[in-house]
Amino acid sequence: MAVAVGAVWFGLVVVGVHVGEAVVSRHRVSAAADLGALAAAGQLAGGVAHACGRAEWVVERMGGRLVECLVEGWEVSVHVSGEATVFGAPNARARAGPAEP
Repeated sequence: MAVAVGAVWFGLVVVGVHVGEAVVSRHRVSAAADLGALAAAGQLAGGVAHACGRAEWVVERMGGRLVECLVEGWEVSVHVSGEATVFGAPNARARAGPAEP
């Protein structure tokens, strides 16, 4: 009986660790997308290629992968993915640009 209870507790701990890993990974990818979009928006004066290059630089240093960088006027949209976990690879999108009047 004690062995069965111990096995159940061990299983719950393992599931909890994997869920925690997925949540942390999702938060990191979301932060990388936010900062990548802000970095690109801040560099738009240097051109679209320069801005998207800066977004990629920021995202890679935060452990993500820049999937897409779109510029429409002064607004930048980025799509970032992270390393796969047990529940799949986390993805995040973010936009940055000037405030609406």
